[in-house]
Amino acid sequence: MDYSVCSYSFHRTFDAGEMDIFDYITWCKEQGFTHLDPWMKHLEPGFEDDGHVARVKAAGEAVGLPFGCIAVDGGHIYEPTEEARAANRQRAYRWLDIAAQLGASHIRIDAGGREESLEEIMDIVVEGYNDLIGRARKDGIQVVIENHWGPTKDPNQMYKLLDAVDGLGLLFDTANWPAGTHEQAWPQYAPYATVTHIKTFSFDEEGNEPDWDIPKAMRLLREAGFVGCWGIEGESRGGNEYEIVTKTLALIKRELGDV
Repeated sequence: MDYSVCSYSFHRTFDAGEMDIFDYITWCKEQGFTHLDPWMKHLEPGFEDDGHVARVKAAGEAVGLPFGCIAVDGGHIYEPTEEARAANRQRAYRWLDIAAQLGASHIRIDAGGREESLEEIMDIVVEGYNDLIGRARKDGIQVVIENHWGPTKDPNQMYKLLDAVDGLGLLFDTANWPAGTHEQAWPQYAPYATVTHIKTFSFDEEGNEPDWDIPKAMRLLREAGFVGCWGIEGESRGGNEYEIVTKTLALIKRELGDV
């Protein structure tokens, strides 16, 4: 089985200066993760040095962990003006180049749109993903969209984009659906899942996430044929970020029988 954790899970630890990208890589190896899923904000410090990306790649190679999904913010496709869209596109191109240098398998780029409906931005977003997917494919990278923000977190809309864009994968986040729609969204989108963010917030005394039925979500994914890396995104709500991630990994392994 393959496991990863998005480095965003440690954003407060990073912000406090208690972890950097190299510490994250070492910690993932020590905890038994098999892939690295960095948030782009945690790759950026050091970019003023041309050798930074190469050193990050070397650190992953040194512990035997390949790069999985790089989560990119700020490269989303839709903005209301052509100027803003062009700037975001260049940012997305830059991150595609970095993902290729790292040998990453996936890159998450959002569709965009805040107040707009998916129908209003559809043509622009489809063109954008087709462009990015074509560029990414030559380096063996799959572009994925996440139910993250904007109209594409709506389970009644997201599938239209996934169906319209050949090669677009889904970063299936267990939590990022509108309130009251999870029971609809999990079985509806499990067949689309390429990679995951198994998202947890807290644990009860039995080691279960009280807010979400994570084992049910995982069973639906497996029944739909998911065989990819089980990625985690922990949200500790001000608690211990390390603890929430290690407990989530234990929960996933328990459900998979990998103990």
